[in-house]
Amino acid sequence: MKYPCATKVSASLIAFTLFSGVAFAQAGKLDFGKREFESSCAVCHGTSGKGDGPYWEILQQPRRATDLTTLVQRNGGVFPVSRLYETIERGGNVPSHGSRDMPVWGSVYRVQAGEYYADTPYDPEVYVRSRILALIEYINKLQAR
Repeated sequence: MKYPCATKVSASLIAFTLFSGVAFAQAGKLDFGKREFESSCAVCHGTSGKGDGPYWEILQQPRRATDLTTLVQRNGGVFPVSRLYETIERGGNVPSHGSRDMPVWGSVYRVQAGEYYADTPYDPEVYVRSRILALIEYINKLQAR
């Protein structure tokens, strides 16, 4: 049996969760993007984003992790949001990502959402998108200006 109001309830629950998370983050000065970066990206890209993480020596051959602080400089003064989103979610057209040197975080986030929410109705796309966009916002803050 389908419950017609279940979609509205789950959408309302997701909206409430997102807005309460934003309010909590502002009150407690939590930066979800920074937290995501430190837990998912810093091992290769370094906490500074310069490509000097603990795996630096391993990644020297054949490619080093990208210096994420110079994305704007290398893209004619424009922060490449779409390309960065594609790279994080699906691996994009980055050769090292195509060979899976970098995890395809969209897939990882979908698995984590399934484990976290289990039998609770949720929208996996919203979960993945919010994590990636928080990460992109933080990477934008790292840009050398």
